[in-house]
Amino acid sequence: MDLEDSTLFTHEVINAAETKPWLQFYQSITPPSIDYPRVSLYERVVQTVQAHAKDPAWDFLIATQNYEDFLADIDKFADTLSAAGFQKGDIMTISMPTSPQGVIPIYAVNKLGGIASMIHPLSPPPQIEMYLNISKSTWALTLDAFYPKFAEILGNTQVKKLILARIPDYLPAIGKLVFKMKSKGQIKKVPADNRVLWMSNMMHGTYPKAPKADVSTDDTAIILYSGGTTGTPKGIELSNMNMISEGMMVASWAEIHEGQSMLAILPIFHGFGLGVCVNTLFMAGGKTILIPTFTPEEVAKLVRKKRPNFLIAVPTLFEALATNETFKHSDLSCFSATFCGADTLPRKTKEKFEAVVKAGGGNCKLLEGYGLTEAVTAIMATPLSEYREGSVGIPFPDMLAQICEVGGTAELPCGEEGEICVSGPAVMRGYLNNPEATEETLKTHDDGRVWLHTGDLGIMDKDGFTYFRLRIKRMLKVSGFNVYPNHVEEIMRKIPEIEDICIIGVPDEKQVTRVKAFVVLKDKAKGSDATMYNDVKEKIFQFGLANLLKYESPREIEFRDTLPKTLIGKIAFNTLEKEEMEKLKAEHKYPFDQE
Repeated sequence: MDLEDSTLFTHEVINAAETKPWLQFYQSITPPSIDYPRVSLYERVVQTVQAHAKDPAWDFLIATQNYEDFLADIDKFADTLSAAGFQKGDIMTISMPTSPQGVIPIYAVNKLGGIASMIHPLSPPPQIEMYLNISKSTWALTLDAFYPKFAEILGNTQVKKLILARIPDYLPAIGKLVFKMKSKGQIKKVPADNRVLWMSNMMHGTYPKAPKADVSTDDTAIILYSGGTTGTPKGIELSNMNMISEGMMVASWAEIHEGQSMLAILPIFHGFGLGVCVNTLFMAGGKTILIPTFTPEEVAKLVRKKRPNFLIAVPTLFEALATNETFKHSDLSCFSATFCGADTLPRKTKEKFEAVVKAGGGNCKLLEGYGLTEAVTAIMATPLSEYREGSVGIPFPDMLAQICEVGGTAELPCGEEGEICVSGPAVMRGYLNNPEATEETLKTHDDGRVWLHTGDLGIMDKDGFTYFRLRIKRMLKVSGFNVYPNHVEEIMRKIPEIEDICIIGVPDEKQVTRVKAFVVLKDKAKGSDATMYNDVKEKIFQFGLANLLKYESPREIEFRDTLPKTLIGKIAFNTLEKEEMEKLKAEHKYPFDQE
């Protein structure tokens, strides 16, 4: 959707009197509908501050901040941005790890009527340039360590000002000293650059108070990205109401309230990380524990030290924690709920994790959920009181789900497989500057509602529990993140030696799926000569790491003389997937349960 397009997709809330089979499971969880304030995201945080001024808002390494001071810093950053020329409608790309310096600007930008475009902080320069130009950002924010990557491409974008932050900006003196000692020589000094503003300097200056912009609850607040099955990423426009309703729905569902905390493991460029692990806590008056980078060992130590009430992560982390000695020997009675999302949860992972939690004094199950960035993130989950194997649960309050015929809008009877479609206040406004893709995905059904066609196949039982089957669109889930094979192939075809390439996902115990490339070389002799073979393989690996995110880059490469084709001449990627699956099973290397 064009940012200048005044057309809005609005969503009715569910009529409490309307009969939906899943409402019977709401009894002790949540009301069927929530009263969402029709305000901006910033204004909703102000409401939380008024009720929880002295409660902790966030925890970061060895620092913490209460809601009153959190709002003061949001206002301060808004003041300095306004003084520097930021105006209503401006777009700021935020390329930051999960940290106060990454979170505070989101709400400050929102106060001024701007839009925050969120991207991966480890994006290589070509991707940074692409995202800056897709969003038409005129401002950008990143860490000082990433300045060289931005400096390399800023001249090819509309960005006028680059704000740089430092990881220790919000740490006490001892934290700053430790960080300085650990990072000595690793972060290059930033040269004089008239485009650069330093966040720490901005926050310590004195500026006129910036008035709150006149912002509609239906205006775009956040842009997140979907990799796109065609190889070109799509910007997903999420409104103030999308973010507010998602946060309030999750808080109601999981019974999150003041005094409780959640580990923010997933990054803020991810709908799950920003929408659930951070913003949900700010909607409920809870505390988000911000984690800039992590390993399973670090998460285990944080659970022992910080004792969070909620842990929401991807299957690979739960699998790793279930075998981690620190985690296994911790008091795990702190957990109120644990949820798994972003990928299918293997049964053996669920059982292993639950057994470890029970042994650690905990009494919660690992429950599964479902969502997609086009609806911020999670929009259904397993009720705390009702587990059904293989199900991703029932819709959250005010969200509707139905199974429709693929390619159409007609709802199918219970038990029939079709496309999962969802409707409700968390559904996006549309795709940024892409009306064709928006029209393909958001469709008005005969009931007059706007429905999001997810591109996922599933079925629904008579009680409204949804069972995910597979993706209609070609997409991989690697460590919980979306990887689009067409996008990876498009980038890798720029390597001169490659004639043809096909990317598939291979089952992997640590990542759930790992990326494998089948490559046809222009000079096929290089694929058989050992020295040339290794040289070409290394070049492909390095090119991938330089031009793609690490989890998108091929972990394995297989050279072939030809690739299988369909009857119409397209590469038969599903044939390669089948071959790989059969090989793993024949070698007894398939890592998951075989039903």
